[in-house]
Amino acid sequence: MKKYFLITLCLSMGYLPVSMAQEESTEEKEESALTLSGSVDAYFRTNFNAPNKGENAQAPASSFGNLPGFSLGMANIIATYEGKKAGVVADLVFGPRGEDAVFGSPLYAGGLAGSSQIVNQLYVYWNVSDAVTLTFGNFNTFLGYEVISPTGNFNYSTSYMFSYGPFSHTGLKADFALSDKWSLTTAIMNPTDMTEFNASGTYTLGGQLGYSTDAGSTFLNFVYGDQDGKLTDDGSLVGNQTSAGKTFQVDLTTGFNVSDAVYVGVNTTYNTTSSGEIYTGSDIKDTDGDGSGFLGFAGYLQATTSEKFAIGIRGEYFSVFNGGLEGVVGVNGEGDGNVFAMTLSGNAKISKNLTLIPELRLDSMGEEFFVNKDLNPSKSLASFLIAAVFAF
Repeated sequence: MKKYFLITLCLSMGYLPVSMAQEESTEEKEESALTLSGSVDAYFRTNFNAPNKGENAQAPASSFGNLPGFSLGMANIIATYEGKKAGVVADLVFGPRGEDAVFGSPLYAGGLAGSSQIVNQLYVYWNVSDAVTLTFGNFNTFLGYEVISPTGNFNYSTSYMFSYGPFSHTGLKADFALSDKWSLTTAIMNPTDMTEFNASGTYTLGGQLGYSTDAGSTFLNFVYGDQDGKLTDDGSLVGNQTSAGKTFQVDLTTGFNVSDAVYVGVNTTYNTTSSGEIYTGSDIKDTDGDGSGFLGFAGYLQATTSEKFAIGIRGEYFSVFNGGLEGVVGVNGEGDGNVFAMTLSGNAKISKNLTLIPELRLDSMGEEFFVNKDLNPSKSLASFLIAAVFAF
């Protein structure tokens, strides 16, 4: 009777609900956590056999790490709020590397620099169960071996395959843990790198099948969809214009530890866009001919020599066909071309947070693409850079 009397008294005075609310609030705080992380990087780059200044300055046509002299990378700030069932990620980037990473984002500002040009990722997620997670918003691509942040790559400069595969997607993806080793991702997204909103009215499908063990992991990735969206201001199709067809890309990434000190990675990809259709007024006609695109293969070998230093080499063969990726490599009269690039990098740990990356790179084209110091056409470019990458 005394127990029931005390409970009744607490209810009448409002103590019990407050106490329960405080306990729930404390419990919720314990289940959720807000964290900040990110990086800052800068570098120096110079060519050995080509101009370094003015309009004749030379660089590989791959993304990032291609500015002359002392140059800025980016500041990357990531805010993550992780709850038991749901959370958010806001990933912001500033600087040349960040601007290159979100090149498809000045849509909302009418083609001018807007606030979206600092958004690298912006998404919410929901852990539906232990085996299923839904992600909604703008997230970095699941294709490829390399990533946008220099903290996630051994080499500072990036491969051609990474540079011309997707960077980011906006849409809905579902991640499934099929077992302890197998995983599956499915996604429906805007056209590639169209991150703020869908300006074309077309959508891209994506998927990934993964297999992971303690030694390493392998991922088979796909994207398929119409990336074109060449529309007039009123939303109608442009008359008498050939529109690119649907793009299909398949990508395989794998990496594993051969020993405690040696790591091996492989990335290969194939991308093709069909020859498309020609729109003449209200008529739609298929065009004949082969599609255009690119393919590539890269191998990564890394060796850790001590707690403070590791060395690694990346060898990449990259080829374009039927006029795919105009201006990326030297091509012949049929629009075919290729490049072989070797990149030797060191990773020197100066402290827990700071890594110095000295790097030698040689790009050798099948056709003339670069110019030498005498401004004559050349098939090769030799360069050096050293980068400082600070992660927190």
